Amino acid sequence: MQISNKKDLMKYSGSLQQAAYVRPIIYAEGRSKNLKAYDVKNGKISMRVLADKCLDVSEFSYAGVNMSFLSKPGLQGLGHYDTNGLEAQRSIMGGLFFTAGLENIGAPCNIDGADYPMHGRIRTTPAEHLSSDAFWDGDKYHVKISGEMREAALFGENLVLRRSIETIYGEKSFTLTDEFENEAFRDEPLMLLYHINMGWPFLDENTKFYIPTSKVTARDDNAKGHEDRYNLMEAPKDNEPEYVFIHELKSDSNNDTEVLAVNPELKLGLKISWNKNFLPHFMQWKSIASGDYVVGLEPANSLVHGRKWYGDKVYKIAPFAKEKNILKFTVLDGDEEIKAAVKIFETRY
Repeated sequence: MQISNKKDLMKYSGSLQQAAYVRPIIYAEGRSKNLKAYDVKNGKISMRVLADKCLDVSEFSYAGVNMSFLSKPGLQGLGHYDTNGLEAQRSIMGGLFFTAGLENIGAPCNIDGADYPMHGRIRTTPAEHLSSDAFWDGDKYHVKISGEMREAALFGENLVLRRSIETIYGEKSFTLTDEFENEAFRDEPLMLLYHINMGWPFLDENTKFYIPTSKVTARDDNAKGHEDRYNLMEAPKDNEPEYVFIHELKSDSNNDTEVLAVNPELKLGLKISWNKNFLPHFMQWKSIASGDYVVGLEPANSLVHGRKWYGDKVYKIAPFAKEKNILKFTVLDGDEEIKAAVKIFETRY
């Protein structure tokens, strides 16, 4: 039953926390001990937002069906593994998304004695100026989390990310709003990739991907020969190498674009929408390896080849300039919503 106004909704609930809330939590054991997060519920949506990890979303489920990916190391707090070199693979948890950047994305490298970790440092940066709230705005009940992350070094960069995550009760979506500012007095490299990860049981051999690609290119030899199946998922295969595809995406007249992940058997899908103005690139990470079964959908401002590959041509943000990205995640529930979203996608692109 869908109730459209506050007064009627409150007739059914003594506290709306029966249906929607945000609650600060602290994990109590294992590598995640003392990890601070927010537990969020909005109707059938449940998610965890990591206060100690860039306000990234670690877990996401709908109607009890997990849709996000958790890597083999599992949840972990600060300090168990660092980000240096390939050690980063021991601290990348996956999650519905993690934020890669801000001075590097892709493989780790060393340039003129400076280390640039795999997918950067921002994903392990704890938030400050934290705020969480659940409130009425007219007849809409909002759940919102916000905070600020800073990536900085003495005599080095001073980049600030101000992030908010907001969902409205009765809507099957949430919106991620990021503002980046360079608070240093020089042009500063800004590399950014949103590593959005689909996982089992939402992800299986029935899952399909709708990506408005005009061209798909294999990143390396492992991916070559698999380009024609970028839109399909396969059953797990022991010890299969990862595939990474680079897409050139179509967009509408406003430069807006979207991708869909759909599991027809589960009658469940996820639509991710954004604008390409500051995120002109898109990569797809596909791993059918047993135990590492995941697909990553990755809007970015730089290609995944990394900082060293770009050299002096790396994208830079001017002193005290600001950039804003808005990504919307929308659940598609049932055959009719999936068919409607696919029809719009096919008509638009």
